[in-house]
Amino acid sequence: MNQLALVSGAIFGALAVVIGAFGAHALKKIATSEQLNSFETGVKYQIYHALFLLFMGQQFSFESPIETYAVLCILMGTLLFSFSIYGLVLSSIKNKKLKFLGPITPLGGLLLTIGWVLSCISFL
Repeated sequence: MNQLALVSGAIFGALAVVIGAFGAHALKKIATSEQLNSFETGVKYQIYHALFLLFMGQQFSFESPIETYAVLCILMGTLLFSFSIYGLVLSSIKNKKLKFLGPITPLGGLLLTIGWVLSCISFL
């Protein structure tokens, strides 16, 4: 499980750099400031949780299932939260907003919150 956390964290980190650069350069010309802010929020959360996954992979022993669930929640939460924001922004720029992604973002946020709480329990 620590390898999953480390590899996921590294991949999320690399993707955050690429996606952030895409947003800063390619989208700057075609997106509204509100859309850019939303896109940036997705990138920020992705990089924060990439770093957290790297930390978890280094610090957790994974002897407790709580640590495994914490990593899985952070992993899935990041995918659902950040990538649904990217999809919403990109689709709204093309005037074809994918409305089904709207409810996915808070679900991702809920999973991120659960992951943090489980991590706290593990630390105790």
